[in-house]
Amino acid sequence: MTNKNYKDLSPEQSEKLLSVLKDRFDKNMNRHAGLEWSKVLARLQADAHKLWSLSEMERTGGEPDVVGYDAKTGEYLFFDCSPESPKGRTNVCYDRLGQESRKEHKPENNALDMAAEMGIEILTEDQYRDLQKLGNVDTKTSSWLSTPPEIRKLGGAIFADYRYGKVFVYHNSAPSYYSVRAFRGSLKV
Repeated sequence: MTNKNYKDLSPEQSEKLLSVLKDRFDKNMNRHAGLEWSKVLARLQADAHKLWSLSEMERTGGEPDVVGYDAKTGEYLFFDCSPESPKGRTNVCYDRLGQESRKEHKPENNALDMAAEMGIEILTEDQYRDLQKLGNVDTKTSSWLSTPPEIRKLGGAIFADYRYGKVFVYHNSAPSYYSVRAFRGSLKV
């Protein structure tokens, strides 16, 4: 995904981010059993745009980590793994149409535009369920999910959370927004 907001990270910023990502990788081997940091690092160092997107995920509180590997493409998959929905992404409607349809109290941004600006994708329902298998997240918050077109066409959007030992997927109107709802992203590197 090409990103018009992309900015080069300084060598110091890159080094600091890579250190944070390596520490998180080492502390959470259950998320990526059998994968080697040196191979992930080589992919990250080869793509400044993806490294910038990961820095945006980190800056907004997503705590990105490797959660998979695609042997066909050689890509590593990163998800936001923060315990709760990223704090730097709250109070956003689902998409621009939802945001613009609000007559008053419009939020500053929306989840789809914000994800695009960061160069990431919003998690799908299946990806969200996969993330929950790695450790329960969103026990006090909720996260917008990529919404099927047939639901969005009717004015709705979906979000999910983890309560009572289960993943719940709900619907809401796309213009709604809350201080405890944000979105989680994915990035292939």
